[in-house]
Amino acid sequence: MNTLLEKLSGENAVTRATPIFAGAYTHTPYLADPELKVHRKLCPSLAEAIKRSGLKNGMTISFHHGFREGDKVINKVVDAVAQMGFKNLTLASSSLLNCHDPLVEHIKNGVITRIYTSGLRGKLGEAISNGLLNVPVEIHSHGGRVHLIQSGELEIDVAFLGVSCCDEFGNANGSRGKLSCGSLGYAKVDAEYAHNVVLLTPEIVPFPNYPASISQDRVDLIVQIDDIGDPSLIGVGAARVTKNPRELLIARRAAGVIEHSGYFKDGFSMQTGSGAASTAATRFLEEHMAAAGITASFALGGITGAIADLHKKGLVKTIVDVQSFDSNAAESLCTSPAHLEISANEYANASSKAAYVDRVDVVILSALEIDIDFNVNVITGSDGVIRGASGGHCDVAAAANLTIVVAPLVRGRIPTVVRHVATMVTPGESVDVLVTDHGIAVNPKRPEIEQRLREARLPVMTIEDLRERAVGLTGEPDPIEFTDRVVGIIRYRDGSIIDVVRQVKS
Repeated sequence: MNTLLEKLSGENAVTRATPIFAGAYTHTPYLADPELKVHRKLCPSLAEAIKRSGLKNGMTISFHHGFREGDKVINKVVDAVAQMGFKNLTLASSSLLNCHDPLVEHIKNGVITRIYTSGLRGKLGEAISNGLLNVPVEIHSHGGRVHLIQSGELEIDVAFLGVSCCDEFGNANGSRGKLSCGSLGYAKVDAEYAHNVVLLTPEIVPFPNYPASISQDRVDLIVQIDDIGDPSLIGVGAARVTKNPRELLIARRAAGVIEHSGYFKDGFSMQTGSGAASTAATRFLEEHMAAAGITASFALGGITGAIADLHKKGLVKTIVDVQSFDSNAAESLCTSPAHLEISANEYANASSKAAYVDRVDVVILSALEIDIDFNVNVITGSDGVIRGASGGHCDVAAAANLTIVVAPLVRGRIPTVVRHVATMVTPGESVDVLVTDHGIAVNPKRPEIEQRLREARLPVMTIEDLRERAVGLTGEPDPIEFTDRVVGIIRYRDGSIIDVVRQVKS
C-alpha cells in the first residue's frame, strides 16, 4: 500500500502546509501514560507550578480579590517568585487591600515594577502615593479591567487564582469547601484570558467537581496549598456591617430616597454597593418593601448577607453575584438556585455585548469626597493619599436609572462635600442624589426626583448649601500639596483617562 506521502506527491496533488499524521499520541503524549493522563496538571509545590507556568522576567501576573482582607494568595505567590529570582513583573490584581502591605518590599527590590488594580489601601497605597513606583499605577474600574484585558493593553501571562476546591482537571469553584469565598466573578475573567492559569486550592475533590465556576479547559496547573485565605475577613473594611448611629441615619435616609424616587415599584432592581452606610441601607429598605408589598426582580453586585436575607424572605427574586461580601452570601450562592454567579465581564464591562449594570434601576454607592458638580472621589483621602478603590463605582453609576451616593458631611473634621474633588473617579453627570447626615442634595439634571423627595418631606437642600454647612462646621481646610510627579492614572470604564493622582508633598 502506498504511504500517505506517496499519495500526496502525485502529479495532481495539492501542496499543503498541514502536518502529516505521526501517531495518535504525538501531540498528547500524556494520554499514553495512565498516571499523567489524570494527574498531569498537579504540581507538588508552588515553586514547581511557577516553573511549569513558563513565567519569565518582565511578564504580567494576575490575581483576584475574592477573599478581600483575608487573601493570602498574592503574598504567597509574590514571595515565591521573589525567592526564585524573578524581576520586573507587572502585578494585575482585581484589587489590593491592607493585607497586601508586604508588596512594598517587593516593589523596592524590583520584583514588581508596574501595577494594574481597581484599588490600593494601607501602607502600599501610602508608599505609592509617596513615589514608590517608577511608573504610575493604573487604577481601573471592575468593568474597565475587563475592557483593558480584551483590548490587549493588559495581557496576562500567568494568572494565579485561589479557589476553595477543584478536581484534578481544574473544575473549580469558590462556593464549596472549608475556605469558601463565594463568587469567583473576577477570577473568571483571568481564567478566560490568561495565557497560563494556575489554581491554588486547599481541597482537591473527586472528578467532576461542580458547579464549575472555572472550567477544566481554562486551567493549566494546580497546586494544593493549605491556606489560601481567611473567609472570616471577607466582611471587614468596606464590606463591614455598621452600628454607627450616623451611618445608620444616612442609610435610613437613602432607603427613604429610594421609596419616594419613582423607581420603587414591584419588580425594580437594585445594587447597594460597598461601604457601611450602603450595606446598611438594605436593612431599612426591607421595611419599605415589606410594608408596600414590593419585590425586587434582582439584586446585583458585591452581595452581602443582608441581600441574601431579603432573597430568603422572598423580597428579592434573583441574586446576581460577582463577589460575595460575607459567609452568608457565600452560603446563599451554594444553596439557592436563584443566586447566580457571573463574571466581571457580564457584570460591568462597557464593551461587552450585555452588562447586568445596564438593567439596574437603583444603586447606592459610597464616596470619600463629592464636589458641588457631583463628581465623586473614591480613591484618595483628605490627605491626597491613595486609600480606596474604583471598584464598580463608575460602571454602575453610568448605567443605573438612579444613582445615589451616601457619605457623612464631614469625616474627622474634614468636609466630604468640597468645591472640587482631589481625584475624579465617577463624573457628576452619572450621579443623581447625595445623601448625608445633614441633608439630601439632588443633581439639578433630575428635577423630577427633587420634586418627589420634597413632596415626601425629606430634608432636601442644594449641594452648595451642604458644602457651606460642612465648612461652617470645620472651617476651610488647607489645600493638599502635591508635586508635579504623577503616581497614579485613573482610567474610566471605557479605558480613557479621567484623572491622575500626583505624589503628595512630604
